[in-house]
Amino acid sequence: MSALWGKCYDPTGALHGVPTYPWRLAPDGLATRRQLRAQGLRPGGQPIAAQVMRGNRRAGGVRVAYLYREDLAKPVRPMTSRKWGALALAMLARRTCPRCRIDVGYCIPTSYGICGLCIALEEQRAA
Repeated sequence: MSALWGKCYDPTGALHGVPTYPWRLAPDGLATRRQLRAQGLRPGGQPIAAQVMRGNRRAGGVRVAYLYREDLAKPVRPMTSRKWGALALAMLARRTCPRCRIDVGYCIPTSYGICGLCIALEEQRAA
């Protein structure tokens, strides 16, 4: 664990080129994109201020999240009517089965590519 701590704690940025902190130990005033979004903010073109790292036991490597300064963050741009329309069409395409052309009311899993009814019909034909 101490070797991982040494790799993850680099507040000067000498090792990684950017200040690096262990997971959940970043100083106040820095936030990830998701944390900024939860506050109604966006990075707004500012460079990465720091990063947090943690070990990933499954993959055997490290995971990194970039941090941005909260004081330089800008408010999120509001959605326009055209963006809302484009989003609605994209979601309609995700809900429409390509085989039966029915809006099934849920996003069709990409693993199957068709709705549950078409899957059941396919299984009945195979049996």
